[in-house]
Amino acid sequence: MTASGMPPVRIPFNRPYFSGREFDYMRRALEAGHISGDGDFSKECQRLLERTLGVPKVLLTTSCTAALEMAALLCGVGPGDEFVLPSFTFVSTANAFFLRGARPVFVDIREDTLNMDEHLAAEAAGERTKAIVPVHYAGIGCEMEPILARARAVGASVVEDAAQGLGAAWHGRPLGTAGDMAALSFHETKNVSCGEGGALILNDPGFVERAEILREKGTNRSRFFRGQVDKYTWVDIGSSFLPSDLLAAFLLAQLERLDEITGLRRRLYERYAQELAPLERGGRARLPVIPAHCQPNYHIYYLLLDDVRTRDALIAHLRAAGILAVFHYLPLHLSPVGRSLGYQDGQFPVTESVSGRLLRLPLYAGLTAEDQERVISTVLAFF
Repeated sequence: MTASGMPPVRIPFNRPYFSGREFDYMRRALEAGHISGDGDFSKECQRLLERTLGVPKVLLTTSCTAALEMAALLCGVGPGDEFVLPSFTFVSTANAFFLRGARPVFVDIREDTLNMDEHLAAEAAGERTKAIVPVHYAGIGCEMEPILARARAVGASVVEDAAQGLGAAWHGRPLGTAGDMAALSFHETKNVSCGEGGALILNDPGFVERAEILREKGTNRSRFFRGQVDKYTWVDIGSSFLPSDLLAAFLLAQLERLDEITGLRRRLYERYAQELAPLERGGRARLPVIPAHCQPNYHIYYLLLDDVRTRDALIAHLRAAGILAVFHYLPLHLSPVGRSLGYQDGQFPVTESVSGRLLRLPLYAGLTAEDQERVISTVLAFF
């Protein structure tokens, strides 16, 4: 027993994946003598992501939050502007733009995919909207056409929060490649990780030069290293968004195994879907929905229970068996900041309902068949 009286966690919610090459690549970075930002491993990660996604430019960042903050700067948001986003998302999606003085305009989510309702987003965007920020929840693509069309109509940018989306696609198009730009996460809970890290995807080449300046503390240092200027200086606002090349070395080892990692997660995901299907048939829980035109990356496997009491009881039941399962986002519109902006209970009923009923099961590439069987049998025993 732990100090809290609970059994120790035998099956964690997440465990980072190791390809076997991480330490070798990090050793090579050390031997090369360049472990700060934009070393050889950073550049190779960026090239690999550009080839994989088919985009003009990818810039590694210290986190997905940092990538979103860069996107907000590139969109030019400021006081008096608005940005549209789902209430059902992580706080960084809002904070990156709120930090610049823009007001968040929250909308509800769809009942099937739990993604932002694209029609509500289109209705919410108006003349003050500088950005629409769809979030691809669980690696399932948002319905982008109405979002893109409305953004064009009002002159707004589309910034995809693809933190959970690497390796997934919508209508055959990789997530993060439909909008003007997108943010990826390489946090330890993501399919591909370097502990803490992210990337900014630039689909519009017109953003590339300024993005490089913002990322290099507001200097034209990148142009200097390419020999385009004979010295570099302060030319714009910016910050230090570059990750260490040691982290990029770790990340490269994982990016090279993206297909393998996705395959491992797919087998686990499909086993959950098959063995927990009786719960859905019996009306005890709803399983994830994957539209036919979406190719997932198997990032999250969740159950939607009848109510918050049942959800919390199942979390406790699993924890008593040494299994860590977790809930997900609390609605941002009902947070202290959201309420201070005038949002109230009942405005977004799907978000509020889902937030109290969703439970995420352990899912990581190294989850053994035996441990997954223990998770499944413990869930079924609860019912």
